[in-house]
Amino acid sequence: MLKTSIIALALMTGFTGSAWAEMASPTEPPKGSYQKVSKLVKLPSFLPGMGSLYVDPKTLPAGPFAAYGRDGKLVSTIYMLPMKDMQAKKKFSGLGVAGEKVSSVDFYYNAGHPGVSEPHYHVVLWHTDPQTAKVK
Repeated sequence: MLKTSIIALALMTGFTGSAWAEMASPTEPPKGSYQKVSKLVKLPSFLPGMGSLYVDPKTLPAGPFAAYGRDGKLVSTIYMLPMKDMQAKKKFSGLGVAGEKVSSVDFYYNAGHPGVSEPHYHVVLWHTDPQTAKVK
């Protein structure tokens, strides 16, 4: 039930867009106050399966994170939603979206990593086909 609710939220957010979409660009780097995640925390500048990530530090930990492929093109918007916030039934509203079109959604658990060390879920709104995105 929780997974279905989060996916529905992600889909609604993805299709309605936000002011953040105006700040994102279809090519790396995004505009505005977004910074490369690898300069904020100890992570590689390119994460296989995700790409190069950018985030406005004020929106941590949820994001949105703009993900760019090896070709520098925007491939997805990623949210990192802490388990404790989901279990507390925290409302996530007004989440930005990096791109206008959402082609599919992935939702998966992560035990924690630099930047978001607590257990959380990644909600990935793909703006391109994940099979052909240059994130490998």
